[in-house]
Amino acid sequence: MIKTIVLAAMAVAAVEGTVLFKETFDDSYTERWIESTAKGADQGKFILSAGKHHHDPEADKGVKTSEDGKFYGISSKIDTPFSNKGKDLVVQFQAKHEQNIDCGGGYIKLYPSGLEQTQLDGETPYNIMFGPDICGSTKRVHVIFTYNGENHLKKVDVPAKSDEFAHLYTLVVHPDNTYEVLIDHESAAKGDIEEDWDILEPKEIDDKDAVKPEDWDERVKIPDESDVKPANYDDITEFIVDETAEKPEDWDEDEDGEWEAPMIDNPEFRGPWVQKTIDNPDYKGKWVRPKVANPDYKKDENLHAFEDNAFIGFDLWQVKSGTIFDNIIVTDDLAEAEEFAKETFDLLRVGEKKMIDEAMAELKAKNEASGDAEGAEDEEVIEADVDVDEEEEL
Repeated sequence: MIKTIVLAAMAVAAVEGTVLFKETFDDSYTERWIESTAKGADQGKFILSAGKHHHDPEADKGVKTSEDGKFYGISSKIDTPFSNKGKDLVVQFQAKHEQNIDCGGGYIKLYPSGLEQTQLDGETPYNIMFGPDICGSTKRVHVIFTYNGENHLKKVDVPAKSDEFAHLYTLVVHPDNTYEVLIDHESAAKGDIEEDWDILEPKEIDDKDAVKPEDWDERVKIPDESDVKPANYDDITEFIVDETAEKPEDWDEDEDGEWEAPMIDNPEFRGPWVQKTIDNPDYKGKWVRPKVANPDYKKDENLHAFEDNAFIGFDLWQVKSGTIFDNIIVTDDLAEAEEFAKETFDLLRVGEKKMIDEAMAELKAKNEASGDAEGAEDEEVIEADVDVDEEEEL
């Protein structure tokens, strides 16, 4: 009995962070989320859907983009606006591009107070933008931080998933100004915010007063002074008379003129003489201005901090609709987000695989029975066979 109590206490203690926002999108979500109308007729509608492949047709419902070539905007107010200064910030959500997306966004944003939710669009100021953005061959996970009114993209892209399955995107920002991006529980990028974003002025700049030394030799190769042009080299002509040629028997010098043997390429001709080169023993490399301390650089210990996080939402444009968003959590403890994912995303992935495996087996059996194995892995047929999508328009 004592052991049971101790284990239970340990389990509770293991996850004791603060959940700042959580959403699983049930039938009542419209009471918490407001769609934007800023784009008028170009504004797409979200619908409630569990998608084609899932674990539970009710629990796995999320909001789905439903109209091609439209803008999408939807947001929810955070009950208690918060600052993440001095604390971890974890933003996690699930995105599933069931439509085999060709071009469109799939990212989430944290907004400050003052948001007019019905007017949410791409010009609306935000604190953080995070999530997949796919268009053609460009498939990246955006991590954009707003600093002093300017949006700063991560210098090196994080690859995004573009298949038709659900994927879990997790951003962790630490109070020591480090970060980590996880996709499906696996680390995809991590490091230092100051190093991986051009947010602050650089610590060092080129020394404009520096001058390249006169004896600085940037020549990789130099002429080989021991290489001398052979005597009579210039006397070798490009063409010579073809000594084997004979005047045609029917050549009439009165009518055709004096016969001359044709010219042919001279096999001894080597073109203009070029002196050989050798490695330069005095080569010092390309001269680069030395760096000096930048007087405009100012260290900021609070690059991680956003003092006013009051709304969360999606502001997107999609060529082909069909993305499903679900299972959002904002917390100050990664363990909270991981526990939430175990109860939601992890179960969904098991269900997705089960439904697809069953569809594959059914299709294989059907093709074998008909004696036609062609198309056994045809994705469109599989999706048609397992389409149990339940959708409700707002």
